[in-house]
Amino acid sequence: MDSIAQRTHTCGELRPEHAGQTVTIQGWVDSVRDKGGVMFLILRDRYGRVQVTLDERCGPNAWTDAKAARLEYVLEVQGKIHTREDHAVNAKMETGAIEIIADRVRVLTTTKPLPFTITDEAKASEEVRLKYRYLDLRRGPLQDALKTRHKAALAVRNHMDANGFLEIETPILNRSTPEGARDYLVPSRVHAGHWYALPQSPQIFKQLLMVSGMDRYFQIVKCFRDEDLRADRQPEFTQIDVEMSFCTRESITTMANDLTRHVWSTVIGHEIGEIPTITYHEAMERFGRDAPDIRFAMEHTTVDWASSEFRVVSGAAEAGGIVKAMVVKGGVEGTSRKVIDGWTEFVKRYRLGGLLWGKVNADGWTGPLSKVEAELRAQIPDVEVGDLVLVGAGPAAHVHAGLGKLREHIARQRDIIPNGTFSFVWVVDFPAFDHDEENDRWVAMHHPFTKPLDEHIGWLGTDKMGDILSDAYDLVCNGSEIGGGSIRIHEADVQAKVFTALGLSDEEAQDKFGFLMNALQYGAPPHGGLAMGFDRWCMLLCGTENIRDVIAFPKTTTAQDLMAGAPNRVDPAQLDELYVKNTDG
Repeated sequence: MDSIAQRTHTCGELRPEHAGQTVTIQGWVDSVRDKGGVMFLILRDRYGRVQVTLDERCGPNAWTDAKAARLEYVLEVQGKIHTREDHAVNAKMETGAIEIIADRVRVLTTTKPLPFTITDEAKASEEVRLKYRYLDLRRGPLQDALKTRHKAALAVRNHMDANGFLEIETPILNRSTPEGARDYLVPSRVHAGHWYALPQSPQIFKQLLMVSGMDRYFQIVKCFRDEDLRADRQPEFTQIDVEMSFCTRESITTMANDLTRHVWSTVIGHEIGEIPTITYHEAMERFGRDAPDIRFAMEHTTVDWASSEFRVVSGAAEAGGIVKAMVVKGGVEGTSRKVIDGWTEFVKRYRLGGLLWGKVNADGWTGPLSKVEAELRAQIPDVEVGDLVLVGAGPAAHVHAGLGKLREHIARQRDIIPNGTFSFVWVVDFPAFDHDEENDRWVAMHHPFTKPLDEHIGWLGTDKMGDILSDAYDLVCNGSEIGGGSIRIHEADVQAKVFTALGLSDEEAQDKFGFLMNALQYGAPPHGGLAMGFDRWCMLLCGTENIRDVIAFPKTTTAQDLMAGAPNRVDPAQLDELYVKNTDG
């Protein structure tokens, strides 16, 4: 085959001002229409689409060669640009005001029968599309998502550079340290029986960079967590990692606000206003979640109802639980008993025992809550005729989880979440520690390097461990946590007290975190930072709810790459070199 000609233009850039020019384009056949005496080819590349016309004006061999073209063949077309008549302009294509009259058409590559038709609408199952991801990536929406991702990364780097941050790479192969999720482990060939771990985050290294004097660090970095997956989670993910010295919570959140505003404005032209701040306690009280979606109301009200005639309610209160109510505005209409039963089953997934309900009618309430209408009206504000009242009771964690998830479930069902909006909120003052009932020990709510509030440091190791709040903060958008961080512990003695409170002996702490503990004794500055979930940012910027839509080669919800066939078995000789054996036969 002759070598290809030099491309003069992309498929998406041609306009009426190019009329009269002879051009060379290359791309994939998007459609073929043979009208007998005239043929139309739509050629596509990542820049757009353009129409190639073959009629009596085309070159002598162009018609014959074009007849061989099929969908997704790769063609080279040489021809002259003509403007279309007004009635023939295709307003659906950016190049729709022109056409290329072909002088020459050349097939560069043919294709096997396609496993699915490549159109903007995904018409094949996700499993098939992931197996043939390189074909799926030819679809416009996925290409647009990758362009958006590129623009977002570029905007981050430009903004951080302009504000004095250095992008510094941290190691991928490191030691295993517990940070909540399971590590991905890598066996060492040269150190028998020893293992590396892929980083869940660059946490310790970015703190060491602060000790080293690199006072403004950032990195767009790959991280790895071996955990159960869902629509917004992958085993390998990308985060915008940031650390600052001599900072406060306010200076970090201000920096993060500026970065977020810059990216949203640069990438999609959206201007973010003031971002409110609420405490963790307030988020749980009002929304039942520490990552609340504040685009709609339907907030929770805690009810004082210890003397209720409903034993499930009074019993929950007596056992130290809580009772919360939620009002679905206009919920009487369209909400049958079957629908309520479905909601009851929904909350049981989150260990909430059930729901009590009452429909507010003009002549009084109906449903189980009608018996206590007066007590509830006195405690729940703004209940109106046509509203539906829902009540849950039980342990606080179960009530918060059940009603919190139900609030968002109902909002999606009733289509009350405004489209195309972004509602950001900072959540601060998280509990520092959570009690692991099964193992009867305290664990760090975020990670063990998070500084407790100054006034709570003295409570470490006492019976007030559960009351200690941390200087931590999460950025939430539309009900999704898109960033989080904390002020770090920079004093070695305080870090040692936290490790002790978490049940680590001095030997264990030294073995797992000795290099950090040692570094903190050499003039560590006060510092803090955060990590922004870059994949989740791109989900929001692209308006999708599936993280796989914004990653070029994602894994499935079972952590598999269907295209590459990963994970896969390896040759036993490779395992022998690594001193590893398969135990599953």
